[in-house]
Amino acid sequence: MRLPKLRVARLEPRYPIIQGGMGVRISTAPLAAAVANAGGIGTLSAAEYHNKDRKSPKTDVVRDRTIGRPYLYAPQMAEEIRRARSMTDGIVGVNIMYAITDFYDLVMTSVDAGIDFIVTGAGFSRDIYGMVREFEVPVISICDQPGLAKIAERLGAAAIVVEGKEAGGHLGTDKPTREVLPRVVDAVSIPVIAAGGIWSGEDMEGMFRLGASGVQMATRFVCTHECEVSSKFKQAYLDCGQEDIAIIKSPVGMPGRAIRNSFVDRVEGGERLKFKCPFLCLKTCRAKEANYCIAEALINAYQGKVEEGIVFAGENAYRCDRIVSVQEVFDELLAHFELG
Repeated sequence: MRLPKLRVARLEPRYPIIQGGMGVRISTAPLAAAVANAGGIGTLSAAEYHNKDRKSPKTDVVRDRTIGRPYLYAPQMAEEIRRARSMTDGIVGVNIMYAITDFYDLVMTSVDAGIDFIVTGAGFSRDIYGMVREFEVPVISICDQPGLAKIAERLGAAAIVVEGKEAGGHLGTDKPTREVLPRVVDAVSIPVIAAGGIWSGEDMEGMFRLGASGVQMATRFVCTHECEVSSKFKQAYLDCGQEDIAIIKSPVGMPGRAIRNSFVDRVEGGERLKFKCPFLCLKTCRAKEANYCIAEALINAYQGKVEEGIVFAGENAYRCDRIVSVQEVFDELLAHFELG
């Protein structure tokens, strides 16, 4: 099979492979840039890059244009985008969850910093398309329902990501990608990108035959040299078996898929951990009812304190058996296809 061409507005990568935006601090500049350099599309994650200094001055200028609504600049997000830009001339975007408290601020900061596109999910924003239209920044919407995908297309989405239950992290559906994908493909005329559980060239081909114009892979890129996450985080992937990957409860009100460890066992068993919710990061977080802080748990994990945190992972994380380069991942995936 020949690889299909993926075009998202003006953006056309050599290969129809998008690296998913994994937070917290999993999808950082070196990983996104390496994917872009290999011919795919790299994606940063905006999780925990919001501006925690609420006294910072607001601005009403974006890319030298005066805008009508001021926003709170997020300097760490801007710096991460600049860092990625210094590593690649390829396509790099940012994933900004609608559930993030500072959604608008992160969107405008990313646009001002020169990002190529924005992916958004974890809720549905009708406003984002208008926010970025004058700057010609494409928006890719994560939708698992045909009706919602139609609305996103009508509002101005450049592409749709369909993410099935096989994905890691917080899950928006309990249906597999293969079941949801064809219905969304039939509902819209813009490109549809399949995500969730895609590991191999064979998996990619299966999605293309169902109508996908591209694939998004996240878990596949964790065990790469370019992923900056702690080596202990990667070791959790290398050590886990299929039976160790579980669905857990999250304070944000959605289920999540993670690798089972002592921390997960404790909180799933009902143990209540003391925390002060220092981050105020998600609009949907039920902090007063929660028995732990999801942001704190994810930060601990990426820093290497995996037994004090949560290691999000997709269904296929157990297939990680070695640390390789991003280019080696691409070589393995592309060997399945006819390239021309």
